[in-house]
Amino acid sequence: MMSTTETTNGSLTSALTSAEVVQITRETNYGTWRFQKGWNPLHIVDAEGCYITDANGKRYLDFSSQLMCMNLGHKNQAVIDAIKQQAQDLAYAMPGYATTARAELSKLLLDVLPKGLNKFFFTTSGTDANEAAFKIARMYTGKTKIIARYRSYHGSTSSSIAATGDPRRWPMEPRGKAQGVIFGPEVHCYKCPIKHTYPECGIACADYIEHMIRNESDVAAVLVEPIVGTNGVIVPPQEYMAKLRKICDEYGVLMIADEVMSGWGRAGAWFAMDLWGVTPDILTTAKGITSAYVPLGLCATSEKIGDYFQDHYFAHGHTYEAHPMTLLPAVATINEMRRLKLVERAKELEPFVEQRLKALKAKHPSVGDVRGKGLFWAVDLVKDQKTKEPFNTYSDKISGKPLLVDQIAAKMAADGVMIQAWVSHFVIAPPLIVTREELDKGIATLDKYLSIADEQCSAASKSEEVGAAR
Repeated sequence: MMSTTETTNGSLTSALTSAEVVQITRETNYGTWRFQKGWNPLHIVDAEGCYITDANGKRYLDFSSQLMCMNLGHKNQAVIDAIKQQAQDLAYAMPGYATTARAELSKLLLDVLPKGLNKFFFTTSGTDANEAAFKIARMYTGKTKIIARYRSYHGSTSSSIAATGDPRRWPMEPRGKAQGVIFGPEVHCYKCPIKHTYPECGIACADYIEHMIRNESDVAAVLVEPIVGTNGVIVPPQEYMAKLRKICDEYGVLMIADEVMSGWGRAGAWFAMDLWGVTPDILTTAKGITSAYVPLGLCATSEKIGDYFQDHYFAHGHTYEAHPMTLLPAVATINEMRRLKLVERAKELEPFVEQRLKALKAKHPSVGDVRGKGLFWAVDLVKDQKTKEPFNTYSDKISGKPLLVDQIAAKMAADGVMIQAWVSHFVIAPPLIVTREELDKGIATLDKYLSIADEQCSAASKSEEVGAAR
């Protein structure tokens, strides 16, 4: 049984030892997206700014904003105060009521979202926001199919995982295939899935989507991450979004932009779609909307979609929709982003990060590509820069095979830098309040341990030479 003790200021603190906290967590909770055997979660007890602190008092630079979500960093007082105020004023109201926090946030969203998105459905996560988007698209168009991408992640519930391209979808099949989702090629100029070369290709990946629309009977929407998140921070070429927008308009297909990760200043604009001046029909987001202090997601639609439901039944909703405790912290988050000029800051730091990361590529034979926008970057690891063969594959991830990126990330953690690793790349996405010195520290630590990958490149090269000699 868990016991607590009271501190001098009246707050409660656990009497559990750190070892007990880890043991109870491991034995009674599921560790997500992993085999349960061997899970040994780090016990975090504090966090501030760009750092988190474990139970032993060790501080770590949070170089990926936890799950690319704590854009304001830890312990922003304005957001904390908003949580306290809303809890005191009105902890809950059912979705059918209007609340002051709901109105205040809606007004701010009209200012910061891409122009033309002015009807909102509030959820509790990005997953929920995408589920809402799919239902709205299907209700509005009367069609069924969603075109998604092979390198994508849109959530973990039934429809959102069905629309996900990475291996997290695989254990759910064949059920996932029954959700009306079809997959097209991602927009990845570094390693084009349809073997074209930009710019000579004329944006052939968009033409491929058009071909899919023409040859499918009832496409409701095309779903994109404007900048692909977990699966490699893949940035499309400048012309892509405008061309896709034109295709969607020509065929009466909706464009859904999943900005759960790329939104809220992360890419050097309020939303990544702003980088190309293109407005989707539906935009979903979460994470940075409250800097992850409380769980909130958003599904924003165009006026024409909103107008449709004036005289058509809106068949969606849930108990925690527009929960007041999630909305006022979002108001505080937007105001803090404006006060601290964090969108502008992410844009200003972009060339600094790009320069440092390109220096890694020039130095390390194991770095195949670096790419990103704002404070949203990926470093791809490869066995060979010419062939672009990765050290690990999606199949390795889902089968539980040890991954090289996890080995490097563990070494970095031991040196006090936490970084998100996925299959064969790292995601660099620190809080938007990060300093140049902190950026240098994180990149220098990655630089230090890329030698592990370089050594494997050398070993692979020698093996090939021996084989050729025979």
